[in-house]
Amino acid sequence: MKSAGLKGTIAIELVHEALHAARLRNMEITHVLELAKLDRELLNSPRARISAAAYSRMWVALADLMDDEFFGLDSHGLRRGSYALMTRAAVSSDNLEHALRRILRFLRSTLDDFRGELIRTESEARVILHDGGVLRRLFGYGTWFILVHGLACWLVHRRIPLSEMQFRCAPPADDSHYRTRFCDNVSFNAETTHIVFASDLLDLKIAETPETVDSFLRAAPANLLVKYHNDASTSAQIRKSLRSRMPDEWPELEKIARELRLSSTTLQRRLQQEGLSYQRLKDDLRRDIAIDLLSSASLTVAEVAAQTGFQETSAFHRAFKKWTGVSPGAYRSASNPTQERSSRP
Repeated sequence: MKSAGLKGTIAIELVHEALHAARLRNMEITHVLELAKLDRELLNSPRARISAAAYSRMWVALADLMDDEFFGLDSHGLRRGSYALMTRAAVSSDNLEHALRRILRFLRSTLDDFRGELIRTESEARVILHDGGVLRRLFGYGTWFILVHGLACWLVHRRIPLSEMQFRCAPPADDSHYRTRFCDNVSFNAETTHIVFASDLLDLKIAETPETVDSFLRAAPANLLVKYHNDASTSAQIRKSLRSRMPDEWPELEKIARELRLSSTTLQRRLQQEGLSYQRLKDDLRRDIAIDLLSSASLTVAEVAAQTGFQETSAFHRAFKKWTGVSPGAYRSASNPTQERSSRP
């Protein structure tokens, strides 16, 4: 099916978080939204989500507007082009440990409020993000780790699995983004903000070369956002299985449990630990597929409804409004500006 490569959607809350500093500075964000192909109606719906591609376009446009690749989250900022310089410095390292230490030194020299520290023991590696004793926004900690972890994964040409992630700040209303992007074992209100992974991974040789940097940077930040997701969770395994089939072919819980070589009870318990049920997972995936297809501007709402398993377009409209708080038309008009708003239901 068309959405087989789908990597999920981004909560509108993270869009607001990214735009926060620009709004405080009274910057005009209209052009950012236009470049990202985001309808303002989406910003007013707390349940709305956008495609990873749209979030990536917004990221680039906002960084250009602010001349800051860290969105004003630090009092000094990360000037446009800094990430490219850091990538070129890291790619010539001997191994992952050498590269990470270069990355952390670079960020320490450019940012004032955040300082990363790598601690290696016999069994584990820990990257601690120091904040000068001032509690920062969760979005700031998370964005810093996306930049660092994403680059580290690319350098060794594989995902670096995290066994633990902790934040000093309080939990958000929905922490699914952090569990999906980093690892299941995420906790908040901790003493330090850090990630943990196996120390032997630090000995991995750098797989990329100076010649591959340009293609990596052209794909950024989309590749940082979606390529190195946490694919080890039970929900990720189920999503991968379901994405390979049309929605009207999705199996019942008992069958998907057998495919994963689990009992139905074990599968339900594991999903519950991730804050999900099988029905909610299917609804969320159907929603993400619909958003992805609507954002492509090549299908009508009726065609999207059919591809997401709805026999009646009206039923799709009702379900989509329940999932996101907005009509499918908000996504169609954003991806296709020439479409008349009167065509919305």
